[in-house]
Amino acid sequence: MIASYMATAQPVYYFGWQGGEPTLMGLEFFLKVTELQKKYGRRGVAVSNGLQTNATLIDDEMAAHFSKYRFLVGVSIDGPGEIHDRYRVHSAGRGSHADVLRGIDCLKRHNVEFNALVLVSSANVTRAKELYHYLRDLGIYYHQYIPCVEFDNNGQPLIFTISAKQWGDFLCDIFDEWIKWDTRRVSIRWFDSIISYLVEGRFTVCQMEQNCCQYFLIEYNGDIYPCDFFVRPELKVGNIWDASWPELLQSQIYSDFGAQKAQWHKECDNCEDLPYCSGDCLKHRLFHGTKHPRQLSWLCHGYKRFFQRALPGLRNLADTIKKERFEARMQGGRLDSSSKIGRNEPCPCGSGSKYKKCCGRLTH
Repeated sequence: MIASYMATAQPVYYFGWQGGEPTLMGLEFFLKVTELQKKYGRRGVAVSNGLQTNATLIDDEMAAHFSKYRFLVGVSIDGPGEIHDRYRVHSAGRGSHADVLRGIDCLKRHNVEFNALVLVSSANVTRAKELYHYLRDLGIYYHQYIPCVEFDNNGQPLIFTISAKQWGDFLCDIFDEWIKWDTRRVSIRWFDSIISYLVEGRFTVCQMEQNCCQYFLIEYNGDIYPCDFFVRPELKVGNIWDASWPELLQSQIYSDFGAQKAQWHKECDNCEDLPYCSGDCLKHRLFHGTKHPRQLSWLCHGYKRFFQRALPGLRNLADTIKKERFEARMQGGRLDSSSKIGRNEPCPCGSGSKYKKCCGRLTH
């Protein structure tokens, strides 16, 4: 896998190690990973490794390796012990919260970059502010909040699944705490992705894209699928042993799967929030009810509530960032006060927008 992927032309080679629990493979596995990346990489190329873990098995030796090769680690932690241990338990029933904190301490000692991934379930969805302050008080300033939306074979929500209203309330509560003091201190991935779109016109999370051809998931046996939520026999794209990357990219299964993203509900066509969600993740549209891509997302109305509350503040913050970038370029000598920028020229702040629709709007 590593040899063939690194033989392709990429600006950066991205590897995301997930499971299950990837640290069960042990340090030896990750030593081999970086050894192979060095063997098959070319001088000057960049390699990015991400790891999603419950952190219970991370020790100093493993953390030192992650630090040396600049792994970005996502740690699953759902809140204080009483919340986290409701669902995240060892096989014998013992809660894992204390082990997670021990793993986090290892990462901190070795200066490993990490973020907290909070699964927002029925255990913690009503305690948003408490969760936010708990992570911040632990010195964790990079947060991802992931909605827990799971269904049984009949399309009925499982007991830990949250409702759209609960998700909207949760996001609003997090936003209200963050916008007061922490916009320059705490990074919340969902908020960052919206700001990135407002400032630079680009998406940083796949659910905002209009096509789901974003990456490949490779199973332990080499089987390849279009998404980690859709590891199903009918969606197998190929196997790493007998398919080339160009063939995989051109697969009809892959392209058909990706195209479903833009086949959203008719209500989405006239929704002012569509640019920020593109109908939401297919997982939230296909796993319940009619199980059709044109079905509204399970979380649709929660997102609407959030956008209504948060977009004005996020737009103001985006305008501030654009203005700061513009002024920084002025002070850095790239522009001077006599520079005349055409209204239809690209904005010097680097947003990719026309000047009249970006900093020209803010500075006049």
